[in-house]
Amino acid sequence: MSTDPGTLSAERILDAAEEVLRRFGPAKATVLDVARALGVSHGSVYRHFPSKAALRSAVTERWLARMSTPLAEVATADEPAAERLRRWLFELNRSKRRIAREDPELFGTFNLLATQLEDVVAAHLEALAGQLAVIIADGVAAGEFDVADPALAGRAVLQATTRFHHPAHLTEWAEPVLEDDLAAVLALLLDGLRVRPQK
Repeated sequence: MSTDPGTLSAERILDAAEEVLRRFGPAKATVLDVARALGVSHGSVYRHFPSKAALRSAVTERWLARMSTPLAEVATADEPAAERLRRWLFELNRSKRRIAREDPELFGTFNLLATQLEDVVAAHLEALAGQLAVIIADGVAAGEFDVADPALAGRAVLQATTRFHHPAHLTEWAEPVLEDDLAAVLALLLDGLRVRPQK
């Protein structure tokens, strides 16, 4: 049974594209495969996404947003900045580990796509660093942190914790001491961010 093209939404296409990528992998998955999965012509898919590259970018952006969107809520929560920073870093680490564990094929597929979509990844990293900058700026405003440039500090925190969220370190994520290591790195970062008492 074919889908009415008039009711075909971008979200449904992205759902189908994700399933096609899971089944065939990024090297073999095509727009025609996505159209077949939806029971429509490939022209119907192209009306929403003008090219295979545009479709791949959109499905990758959505996948990355599954991690960044919940983190945005942590970044703006009503609690001390140090606690938000701790929650944010642990949530990023745990969500990456959970996705990699529960759906390793799809995790691998999207990481491969991400290596081919530098602009999408750059925007994702900028969003994450921006969330960290919000936490740090709030800490400065509350007198918790002493930081001249929260945006720069946000990027530095993201880079300093690469081991705990970058897929290049996937094989390390099963180590039993991983969260202990993250706690130790967080303690050092907080020590560097906090206001020093006057002597």
